[in-house]
Amino acid sequence: MPEDFRVLIVDDDFHVAKLHAAYVDSVGGFLALPPAGSAAQALQAIHSLRPDLVLLDVYLPDASGLDLLHQLDVDTIMLTAAADTASLRVAFRRGALGYLLKPFTSESLSQQLRSYARYRRILTQPGAVTQETVERAKRALMPGDVTASARPRSATEAAVLESLEPGEQYSAAEVATRVGVSRATAQRYLSSLADDGAVEIQLRYGSTGRPEHRYGVAVSR
Repeated sequence: MPEDFRVLIVDDDFHVAKLHAAYVDSVGGFLALPPAGSAAQALQAIHSLRPDLVLLDVYLPDASGLDLLHQLDVDTIMLTAAADTASLRVAFRRGALGYLLKPFTSESLSQQLRSYARYRRILTQPGAVTQETVERAKRALMPGDVTASARPRSATEAAVLESLEPGEQYSAAEVATRVGVSRATAQRYLSSLADDGAVEIQLRYGSTGRPEHRYGVAVSR
């Protein structure tokens, strides 16, 4: 079972950081690490905790988040009140994958995180990277901009999608049984459909505490 994406929030306001951590933990497949309140704490936490993703504010007590961004070798999304075009340009020039202006809703951050998850899934698929892969990865990072693909679907992929009843959630094993294919095949097609935005993924925790991916038809926004 894939592990959750570990997220480090860097914000000098403890209450804001705690709220954003709750937002992160509400999204299936993501786990908020203890927040960092300064650039120095962020560097230490990144070194020791090895997060998958950093959510970084621009305004920190000991340094600009934009200067810190220049030092980081980890995926980063800016969460900030810096609403000037200069900050935005610098953030993208220095490698930020996204830029979310405060204040924002839990749903706005959830969309950003789900987009990041799609991006990571696309880039973990086996085989050489093609230009189509590059374009899909770029589109995946745009919240609300990933719609169900119009590309032709194979008979099996179409059957997997049609097996999902609207409003219901299924495991890969359940989909495999409904379609009559192996679990690995169902998993592969479900991941592809999720990358296209046709399927959404949620996590459900069972009695053993191990999370299970559940798949459902994506709800149009």
